[in-house]
Amino acid sequence: MIKKGSQIVCESLLREGCDVVFGIPGGAILPLYQALPEYPELRHILTRHEQGASLAADGYARVTGKPGVAFATSGPGATNLVTGIA
Repeated sequence: MIKKGSQIVCESLLREGCDVVFGIPGGAILPLYQALPEYPELRHILTRHEQGASLAADGYARVTGKPGVAFATSGPGATNLVTGIA
């Protein structure tokens, strides 16, 4: 069976101990969002803005010790994620 890139990403996240992802859908990230229902172990928390997603992922990682993951689309969406690492 040939896997899609989005499936590989989800499986990699699970292997690394990720169980929650934060984010907001957008054009370039939609294939990943379409794959999420295949992986019920990955809980998605919808945020209102990419900055909130990156800050939530940071806080989650600090509190749980698990990977903090934020999804955003390319361009302005990815730029807005930078706030969480600044």
